Amino acid sequence: MSRDAEELVDLEVVPEVVARPKRGTGITCAVVGVAVLALLVLGAGDADSVGLKLSDPDDAVSVPVIQMPVLLAAVLFGLLPAVLGGVLAARPAPVWLERLAIAAAVVGGILGFIVWAGSVKDGTTVDITGLLSNTLFLAVPLVLGAMAGVISERSGVINLAIEGQMLGAAFFSAMIATVAGSLVMGLLGGLIAGALVGALLAVFSIRYQVDQVVLGVVLNLFVIGLTTYLYSSVMQRDAEKFNNPPVFQAIELPVLSKIPVLGPLFFAQNLMFYLAIVVVVVTHVMLYHSRWGLRTRAVGEHPRAADTVGVEVNRLRFRNCLIAGAVGGLAGAFLTIGSLGEFGAQMTAGKGYIALAAVIFGRWTPFGATMAAILFSFATSIKTLLSIIGSPVTIPGDFLEMLPYVVTIVLVAGVVGRVRAPAADGVPYEK
Repeated sequence: MSRDAEELVDLEVVPEVVARPKRGTGITCAVVGVAVLALLVLGAGDADSVGLKLSDPDDAVSVPVIQMPVLLAAVLFGLLPAVLGGVLAARPAPVWLERLAIAAAVVGGILGFIVWAGSVKDGTTVDITGLLSNTLFLAVPLVLGAMAGVISERSGVINLAIEGQMLGAAFFSAMIATVAGSLVMGLLGGLIAGALVGALLAVFSIRYQVDQVVLGVVLNLFVIGLTTYLYSSVMQRDAEKFNNPPVFQAIELPVLSKIPVLGPLFFAQNLMFYLAIVVVVVTHVMLYHSRWGLRTRAVGEHPRAADTVGVEVNRLRFRNCLIAGAVGGLAGAFLTIGSLGEFGAQMTAGKGYIALAAVIFGRWTPFGATMAAILFSFATSIKTLLSIIGSPVTIPGDFLEMLPYVVTIVLVAGVVGRVRAPAADGVPYEK
């Protein structure tokens, strides 16, 4: 390690994991447990048990449908997190108990809600594998958008423009892939479009020191207006010529794709799914095990100290904004050439903001943000599940559309508690 890199090690004087009030977390976990308990005991449907399907008949190993009694689910998924949350709120507790309570609340809330929905009538079977597979597929743009946020914000620039990066990339990847007839060209077009929005963010926030929150909103509105105009004036007039791109198809790996649960989740997805996994792993490795990552974290925490040991703060921030924009562009490309196969006006529908919430929920770490993005996408999968099997209580369709955003707000505001952003995040740097 070079001398300047060694000196940068001392710059992160604040530890990555910061203490948060356990009382608030405990109360939140207890409330989730009590809510699940109330749903399963007082609000369950006519069924005494719900079938949980884990495999298909053509899998290498066939797993029989698990019949989960509703009362047993109430104990496991409702009472347990309620008790753990109560203990956490009532007395000082070790970190492992806090993590256990959060895990019990999250898993219990998810599975408890599934069992409650499946209790609508006798004989209902919920395809757990299909639900999880759909969740991972829907999580890809959120995960990539979250990586764009992590890269930018760890170097000190608030990336509220993820929405614009995704939307611009979705438009240009669809158009370029259609005109060129090439998925590779469409993917490159998305990367460049996202990087251009990242460049605008860098120029105005670093060079002209515009308020980064306001700038992010303005960039998003600019991209929305631009893509809406081009969509209506170009794409809609000749969709066959400008809005009919090829789509990355799912790749079923022999043998591995037939493994129960794991096969459909990880070995029967399209190329962009695997690319998202690579981006997450590379981001983590580079951020914590490379000179670039060391300097990025130092610039995000204490830019003046980094400057004194030779790090060019604004140049590094500018470069990271371009990288973050390209990753956000990759997320947008997935929406068109990775899934839907066409562009629609304002099709991101707030996904960039949810990705930013995942960054906060994940405490500005690649793996944490990834897990948060998966959790948020699960809410969308639940919405689809409820529209298919129904629920013991009639839920308006408008509320189902709101569900992913409601879950995002509740989790970020309730479970996370007080989180600490990089110290210099959003603060312009001048020598």
